[in-house]
Amino acid sequence: MSKISKAITSDLYLEDMLKLIVTLTANVMQAKICSLWLLDEKTQSLKIKATQAMSREYIKERKIKVGEGIIGLVAKNKKPTVILDVLKDKSYKEKTLAEKENLVSMLSVPMLVKNRVIGVINCYTTEFYKFGNNDIKLLSTVANQAAVAIENTELMVKTKIVQEELETRKKVERAKGILMSENNFSESDAYKLLRKSSMSKRMPMKEIAEAIILSFEIKEGKSR
Repeated sequence: MSKISKAITSDLYLEDMLKLIVTLTANVMQAKICSLWLLDEKTQSLKIKATQAMSREYIKERKIKVGEGIIGLVAKNKKPTVILDVLKDKSYKEKTLAEKENLVSMLSVPMLVKNRVIGVINCYTTEFYKFGNNDIKLLSTVANQAAVAIENTELMVKTKIVQEELETRKKVERAKGILMSENNFSESDAYKLLRKSSMSKRMPMKEIAEAIILSFEIKEGKSR
């Protein structure tokens, strides 16, 4: 459990962190397959994002709607589910895949952040096994810690994007001001020139703005 906690709180990229979580969880739970599915809130569907399974059939991209199959029901109901035999369970949708992979028993738990579902973690065995309360508590702890880590990582990414957008806007505004004062351009003409230069040179507008600002600062420095 301590290894899983360290993986969750590490500075790894999200993809690497998720891969490490499912690998360590599979070892701890003695499961053949551990898979992690994340919820796309716009489409209300879950996509597989990480698994330690090597099977091409299992790791191919798949989607499950909320409320559909075991995974979708766990996301909808926000409650862990134990299945003794996935091949005999009416709600389990991927019976052909389960048969190929020799999957038998399953434990599926929601990933929650303040009672909001962001995904689901599953563990499968290749023999009949009735997952008990300790198994459910352990996997639920992992799932919820991972959920918080994912939420924080996504927040950091969003914050970084917002900061970059604000920085770009500031530089574009300053470059526009320089063009307006140096060339008597209107604000509209100054912006059009920046956009045209960005498109023709195939450079981000931020870089065009930075070049204009740098050129102006060098010119100002020489005139002093």
